[in-house]
Amino acid sequence: MTWETYWLYLALVAAFFATPPDTSQLLIITNSIQYGVKRSVLTIFGDLSANVLQMTAAAFGLAAIIATSASLFQVIKWAGVAYLLWIGIQLYRSSSRQAEAGSGKQRSDFSLFRQGFITSSANPYAVVFFAALFPQFIDPAHATLPQLAVLGGTYILVDGIILLLWGWFAVHAVQRIKVLTSGLINKACGLLMIGAALLLAIKGFDRS
Repeated sequence: MTWETYWLYLALVAAFFATPPDTSQLLIITNSIQYGVKRSVLTIFGDLSANVLQMTAAAFGLAAIIATSASLFQVIKWAGVAYLLWIGIQLYRSSSRQAEAGSGKQRSDFSLFRQGFITSSANPYAVVFFAALFPQFIDPAHATLPQLAVLGGTYILVDGIILLLWGWFAVHAVQRIKVLTSGLINKACGLLMIGAALLLAIKGFDRS
């Protein structure tokens, strides 16, 4: 893989994220507002961990299994929709006391990590996406695994930076809107997650 090919890949990956927030980004925005950017990093780690597994599945050809198994594809998709809806409803119905300062400590680190992991894993399009993307930039004249490592690592780095920026932006935007009460913020976060569930339910092909 030449440098020209790598820069083209990097530009393409960046272009995928130059869109309104997707399901994973909505989750990061929600957790950043609820628990702060530092704690939402745990959710980002969960999200990126799922991406690594999805890339591995794509690299070993498991994408073909998911792509050809309509039932498995739909099970993964609708399980993700149900999970996001559950998060959104729980947030919307929670009392404003749960959104007060320090409420983030009531959630365990593993719980925040698990949210990111499940939300990203529930996107059944991700493995197919990686399986379609990576071969376009692989030079068959050179070793495949090192090239996959570079492509996958680059994607993870860009994705992680974008997620952090969404979280930072969300927190600072809320801090500037002083008229919002904690209860309204809680309800807004719940609606964000419900919207993420609906997005996952209706989209046809998406990035991870």
